[in-house]
Amino acid sequence: MAFLENLMRPIRAFRPAYVPLIMVYFAYGALGLIDVTRDMWIKESLTLTPSELAGIGVWLTLPWTVKMVFGELVDSVPIFGSQRRVYILIGALLTASGLVILAGSSGGWLMFMRPDQLYVLGALLIVIGTVIQDVVADAMSTEVVPRVDATGAERPESEVKSELGMVQVLGRLSLSAGIVAVAGLSGVLAGLFGRETVFLIGLVIPLISISGVFVIGQEKAAPRPIDWRILGGGLAFGAAVLALALGSVPYAQEFIFVLSMAVICTMLVFVTRDLDHKSRMAIFYTTIIIFAFRATPTIGDGYFWWTLDILKFDEQFYGVLRQTGAVLAIIAMWVFAKQLTEYSVTKTLFWIAVIGSILSLPSIGLYFGLHEWTERVFGFGARSIAIIDTAAASPFAQLSMIPLLTLIAFYAPAGHRATWFALMASLMNMALVAGQLQAKYLNQIFVVQRGDYGELGGLLIVATIVAFVLPVGTILLFGRKV
Repeated sequence: MAFLENLMRPIRAFRPAYVPLIMVYFAYGALGLIDVTRDMWIKESLTLTPSELAGIGVWLTLPWTVKMVFGELVDSVPIFGSQRRVYILIGALLTASGLVILAGSSGGWLMFMRPDQLYVLGALLIVIGTVIQDVVADAMSTEVVPRVDATGAERPESEVKSELGMVQVLGRLSLSAGIVAVAGLSGVLAGLFGRETVFLIGLVIPLISISGVFVIGQEKAAPRPIDWRILGGGLAFGAAVLALALGSVPYAQEFIFVLSMAVICTMLVFVTRDLDHKSRMAIFYTTIIIFAFRATPTIGDGYFWWTLDILKFDEQFYGVLRQTGAVLAIIAMWVFAKQLTEYSVTKTLFWIAVIGSILSLPSIGLYFGLHEWTERVFGFGARSIAIIDTAAASPFAQLSMIPLLTLIAFYAPAGHRATWFALMASLMNMALVAGQLQAKYLNQIFVVQRGDYGELGGLLIVATIVAFVLPVGTILLFGRKV
């Protein structure tokens, strides 16, 4: 009954101490409540092109790259004696402020900036609030697993690593549960209510993470002296990013990407200096592989607009797609919990990359008329293909993160756990910046506009090829060194 044993593993692994961080992750996933409304509002009311939206996506990813600043503050600067509760409250308030700005812009009662600018400001506040809460949850995920037993003796390494892995699985399950809870609802709300109303309904999300604050028992972290190399360097880096962003410097995003990589890698050297050589090399090669895996380009908003205009998908159908994907993602993580926490990182990611590339082919097929052929021959069309494709492809993004998160949690140095997790997360999010930059370049080469989708086919094909070659090639080069 190995299958039943696997199904029961997440339930048996759960501990009451996990509740606060699980509520933060759940709220993070539940932010998808506004996704369909936001995407529709951007298409209907804003003037941004797919290339510009991809560029904005780069800026919105950057708060995740300065996560080390928040991590250092959480590790070393208590506020009102708290290193966990207060920071969650601050993050929730920033998220709520961003939702109010989006509501005010869409409702026309906030006009101190243009709607395009208000969208960026509101989205940025939501991201920053999410980053702060995520830093705290990440830190707690390394603290809830004891490293010593009741007698004070060190627990076996394999046992600690397995439990830390299960905490990461439970965190991903919680995040996916948040997505499941709102995925279908996001489409229903977008169809029933105005954009402003849905953004205001979204204010319930930060309340969920705030409620987790009251479940936190005695905080286990003890403040340590500030490491000014991390905090000072991170603040200086953040100031440089802000100056470049506001100064309209040519190729600012590319320059920031190079600067970010240099800063983050230097700080990682500082933090990992006390680890043994074998551990550092294992982390180094694993990080390269997962960086390549996450640095693949997206297609951009052009395909979404094409499905609305040509295939006539609507808000409710996108809610169905999101619900389908979210449910299957959580089922996959539950069923494969053992494999995700115990199997080779490289083998797991290799097959995820290969299968993910194969499952992107139906999107290309839809553009070139696959649905017309299936409608004639088999009696099902574009919507059925989209549902099947979403059902097959959706679990892989969440599955790919668990092996890395387990590795990060296992090697997290005492006293530096929030900073360590933040730095590694910053590096992984720099991979997303790389993917957004590639998406921007591809959308500049294959220009897609509202109602003009002639070059979308080429964009789909090239993005799919790059998304396969980049991770698979890296795994073949470095996989044996992990």
